[in-house]
Amino acid sequence: MPSRLEALEMMVSREPNDPFPYYGLALEYRSAGRLKDCVEGFRKLRAKFPDYVPQYLMAAQVSQELGEIGDARRWCQDGIEAAQRKRDGHAVGELESLLGSLPE
Repeated sequence: MPSRLEALEMMVSREPNDPFPYYGLALEYRSAGRLKDCVEGFRKLRAKFPDYVPQYLMAAQVSQELGEIGDARRWCQDGIEAAQRKRDGHAVGELESLLGSLPE
């Protein structure tokens, strides 16, 4: 039986037009402490599905954990734009809150 990580990797290869497996894989990397892989997973997700709003907050938080504040800011800014396009006011608020809390 494959591990959860292996199962998600298979799902990404089998369902390349569904953003959720990419998102799940990135989160699984985060759970495993593989933060660089997590951010790379979110980059791949953004390249294929730029309007998948949930990715932006998670990617910004992981970037912040890595001390990559500039990247965290960009994830927030891009996410705010994506959330506004989708008319997702809740996501806009969360992203603006995180953006406002990031150090200069």
